[in-house]
Amino acid sequence: MSSNAVSAQAAFTGTRPVAAQHAFHEAHLTAWMRENVPGFQGELTVNQFKGGQSNPTFLLEAGGRRYVLRRKPMGDLLPSAHAVDREFRVIRALANTNVPVAKVHALCEDPSVIGSTFYVMDHVEGRIFWDPTLPNMALTERGAIFDELNRVLAALHQVAPAAVGLSDYGRLGAYLERQVARWTRQYKAAETEPIEAADRLINWLPEHMPTEGETRIVHGDYRIDNVIFHPTEPRILAVLDWELSTLGDPLVDFAYHCMSWRMPQVSRGLAGVNTASLGIPSEAHYLASYLARTGRQQAVPVSDWNYYLVFNMFRLVGILQGIAKRAQLGNASNASAVETGKRARPLAEQAWALAQSL
Repeated sequence: MSSNAVSAQAAFTGTRPVAAQHAFHEAHLTAWMRENVPGFQGELTVNQFKGGQSNPTFLLEAGGRRYVLRRKPMGDLLPSAHAVDREFRVIRALANTNVPVAKVHALCEDPSVIGSTFYVMDHVEGRIFWDPTLPNMALTERGAIFDELNRVLAALHQVAPAAVGLSDYGRLGAYLERQVARWTRQYKAAETEPIEAADRLINWLPEHMPTEGETRIVHGDYRIDNVIFHPTEPRILAVLDWELSTLGDPLVDFAYHCMSWRMPQVSRGLAGVNTASLGIPSEAHYLASYLARTGRQQAVPVSDWNYYLVFNMFRLVGILQGIAKRAQLGNASNASAVETGKRARPLAEQAWALAQSL
């Protein structure tokens, strides 16, 4: 296991005492849980998960049961960010589909309870992998885990939004146009220092958009560390972190997931890794598996695929800038926020280099 992997696994696995800036009145939460969570009983104990860079997430234990609470951070927030209410809605809507999600109990939008909007769901016991090279595993295990990641995202993209009550979960059409505009706004709102490559991308992206694809539910942040695997099997039990989900082009969503193959190992990516020797599929093979699962007969044009990657890199630059901004303001969810935010500049430069190759 690399030193980056070791540090990530240690930094993000498990819980810690609740950070001072995220503390809340636990008696108020206990009273709300008794009113809104069926079967809740006993004395409540609260700890904070180490992982996560956006919405503070907490482990609740009471009466022999474990729950997870996700809340909006306190303080000034970027517009439309930290949408835990949307997370709650989409997880509840997908409960009876082929997409594995945790059971959600209730949403609270009353700030008098803990100070911001939150929801409570069941805790799912399993494994979260922070290093996509999956050290200390057999080749067949790695291949099975990546195949399961592929299967679950394909399953999400095959759900008809109207069939699960999500036809109004996002606007129809012009998805990329709206996303480029949104993440340009988010980037500028969170800008902590000028990044020339990001400014160039802001001008380049609107001028090179490929033709719009179909509309499906898109996760928006589907990564190996945003799912919980079964404790011993290569099977996903729950997909996490739905705050960026909406309706949009599934291929753009899949390209975001495939950025792992382009990201450096310092960013927990697979660039420079001999994936074949580890039993991990190549990006091309992984894309072909997804296309077969979703019934697509034609290959994705290389220029379209690379545009999707450039856009998603820019989008991630916007997310990283948001993390850096929250660290600057003192309300970041994770202790490593400052270091995470520093990844924005090299990623923007990588995206601009790829854009110039088109």
